[in-house]
Amino acid sequence: MTENIRQRFDDRGQVGIGTLIVFIAMVLVAAIAAGVLINTAGFLQTKAEQTGEESTAQVSNRLTVVSGFGNVTDAETVDYVNLTVMRGSGADDINLSSATIEWVGPREAETLTEVPESELDGGTAGFNVTEIKDTDGSLPVLNDQSDRFSLSMHAPTIAGSGNGLGEGSEVQLKLTTQYGAVTFYQADVPPSVNGESAVTV
Repeated sequence: MTENIRQRFDDRGQVGIGTLIVFIAMVLVAAIAAGVLINTAGFLQTKAEQTGEESTAQVSNRLTVVSGFGNVTDAETVDYVNLTVMRGSGADDINLSSATIEWVGPREAETLTEVPESELDGGTAGFNVTEIKDTDGSLPVLNDQSDRFSLSMHAPTIAGSGNGLGEGSEVQLKLTTQYGAVTFYQADVPPSVNGESAVTV
């Protein structure tokens, strides 16, 4: 009788230890799974925040083209195309030395970067930045909503033929800031520039 009781207690003890081992294993697996989930969630949150910030910057940190004009030569073509630009509403500081302009014109397509003024008509396709209104001398960075800078492009150099833009010519311009924000502008030379020294484009 005593032996039977002792045997039953030994069996229960073995079952209890087995159950405890299984329980501890389940707790460890759950803890590892929870750690993986927390790490994954943190990674995804960081990526989502980064993507959101970049998307916001691409939308808001744009240039606004205030106006455009072209310089008319004696041959009645436009040689210099000049755009007056400012920061878009709500935009951060925009460094125009890091910007690009894609020029798609009547005869040529070029991606332009900033060059010194002396190189504009010296065989280097690019654009030059000068200040129109710059209260704190931040050129070439637009860091105030009142800043106005001029972007100048030499059409004969960009076209590669030595010729300017003729009457009725159209040029598609895509201005991209360092944030990836894009502004489109179409420069249209009037059908007639006879007798003009400068025209709106």
